[in-house]
Amino acid sequence: MAGHSKWANIKHRKGAQDKKRAKEFTRAIKEITVAVKEGNSADPETNPTLRNAISNAKGVNMPKDTIERSIKKASGADADSYELVTFEGYGPHGIAIFVECTTDNTNRTVASIRSIFSKNGGSLGTNGSLEFLFDRKGVFTIDTTDIELSTEELELELIDGGALDVDKDDELLTVYTEFVDFGKMSTRLEELNIEPKNAEIQRIPLNTIELPVDQGQQIFKLIDKFEEDDDVQNVYHTLEITEVLIDSFEDE
Repeated sequence: MAGHSKWANIKHRKGAQDKKRAKEFTRAIKEITVAVKEGNSADPETNPTLRNAISNAKGVNMPKDTIERSIKKASGADADSYELVTFEGYGPHGIAIFVECTTDNTNRTVASIRSIFSKNGGSLGTNGSLEFLFDRKGVFTIDTTDIELSTEELELELIDGGALDVDKDDELLTVYTEFVDFGKMSTRLEELNIEPKNAEIQRIPLNTIELPVDQGQQIFKLIDKFEEDDDVQNVYHTLEITEVLIDSFEDE
């Protein structure tokens, strides 16, 4: 999991400086809207899903007033109505790809996702055909810069909160939990007065495929096309993220 977490952290740092910032804001607003609707509450104190969505919005540096406006709009009668939909398929070179979307027009989203697959050497499969290739885990990204605990002390606290694995990349920690321990870890971090930069349920590949750098870059170009779509929230895949592949992007 270390490669995936390191790549996510690189994307976070690169994305903060380019057009992906706007997409991060769109994703965060949709997450807030869904959280308010599903939790039947605009109060983060009584709606833990909303509390988590707000934390993620802060993690991408969304302004406080934008967050507040999003919550207010989501709780109003004219709030957008989103549906969560998923798509499964294969990209080039046998790489499985799982796409999660939040949409207000399913027909539009289906057409868009199918087009991205077909125009980039992939194929859209049937729902459920690839789910067995991924395991759902809680994933928390923590900036340790201002945490007074030592790394060892923090890791012990995280283990008490249900941590299965902890990856360190400079000042960032990526913490993995079982799906059922997501809430337990959220509570433990609150007790430690630690607000994660990001906290979500992710689909972690059970097995990965290592490709040559040029083919790996081809897969990431396909993933970027998915992530540029306004309806796409998350993209998961079975590509092995090697140090050589990561270095090829850091050199760009």
